[in-house]
Amino acid sequence: MSPAAAWQPCRCLNPLSTRAEPDFASGHFFLSAVPLNPAPMLRLANSALTVDLLDPADPTEQARQGARYCWGGYIWQVSDARLGPLLAGPQWPQPDPTPHNGQGLPESFRHSDFHTQRPLMLRDGRGWVIGIGEVVRSADAKFTITKPCTWHITPAGDALEFCTAQSGDGYGTQLTRHIALAGRTLTSSTQLTNTGERPLPLHWFAHPFFALNDRLITCDLPAGTTFAENPGYALDPASRLTFKRRFESEFDGHFEQLRLPRGQSLRARVSHPLLTEIVFTTDFPPDFCPVWGNSNTWSIEPYLITELAPGATRTWSLRCEFGPALA
Repeated sequence: MSPAAAWQPCRCLNPLSTRAEPDFASGHFFLSAVPLNPAPMLRLANSALTVDLLDPADPTEQARQGARYCWGGYIWQVSDARLGPLLAGPQWPQPDPTPHNGQGLPESFRHSDFHTQRPLMLRDGRGWVIGIGEVVRSADAKFTITKPCTWHITPAGDALEFCTAQSGDGYGTQLTRHIALAGRTLTSSTQLTNTGERPLPLHWFAHPFFALNDRLITCDLPAGTTFAENPGYALDPASRLTFKRRFESEFDGHFEQLRLPRGQSLRARVSHPLLTEIVFTTDFPPDFCPVWGNSNTWSIEPYLITELAPGATRTWSLRCEFGPALA
């Protein structure tokens, strides 16, 4: 991926409007009229899909991002040209979810180890988070962003490239995010280089928010996948995950760790209320992979956990294939 250069996004986007959407049997996915995202949200589009991304340089959209998800390359919504929005979130269909919850297809560089909560690049509550910026952690564990990353954004045909550099306390990174749309396939590629003097802890995960149908979902997982007996999900002999019950609210849900086959990349075939399927894949074997859902959405969260030596680079990618409309 080529280095990104400064770019001012095109402002000739559609104005705020509404349109009628299908009222699914559940009534739990879209409102009867869904507002389209207004300019100047960054956008990729073709005859099939429109992809809206948050602009990390726009103050209004910065307020949506917070200290959890990477700012550059944050995919806020994918919409079908005929069917409308395809993705959800923990508070869907609220138009302005909290930054911690978000929506769409966000990705995150963690500030602490998932299992031990050990801080990664924070000292005495201060430091920085990859893809977000300099932060301060308060006594109640809330983060304040004191200096956001500066992002350079470059259009490249049917793609957008986001690039930022960060350093401090002996750590340093060069981060490039490349979001590309081809037909009904959306690819998110990431390249991270350790430009610092110290080994760099890389703790990353994806948090895609898929839509439910009548508060339910199915997901075909790799053969051999297992998980512990739990009150939220069941797994049949064909490795198909289903909900054991309909969750009742945003605050009613279940989190569970998958046990995936060792050494295999992830391929998850997810049901959708309007499409035949969404196929979500990684080009790497996840180090671990939880799943979580509530009454509004469901997510599968592949993790990449490693350490980069000074000068080392790691690249990885995700792919979302949006199937055709249901007949």
